[in-house]
Amino acid sequence: MAKIQLNGKMLKIKENLSIKDLLKKFKLNEKSIAIEFNGIILPKENYKKKKIKNRDKIEIVHFIGGG
Repeated sequence: MAKIQLNGKMLKIKENLSIKDLLKKFKLNEKSIAIEFNGIILPKENYKKKKIKNRDKIEIVHFIGGG
């Protein structure tokens, strides 16, 4: 198990999940979010490749339309 910080909250998840797997687990649409992974904005094309490890810090920001 890996302990990670997700949007400021500590969570335990399976180690070696990809970011894409994490999004599926929380039913998030990758088209309407941006992810900061350990302080760096993660390009969408890296969501499947980037594996989550113990002590990673992940921030997920949702885009909201309006006018």
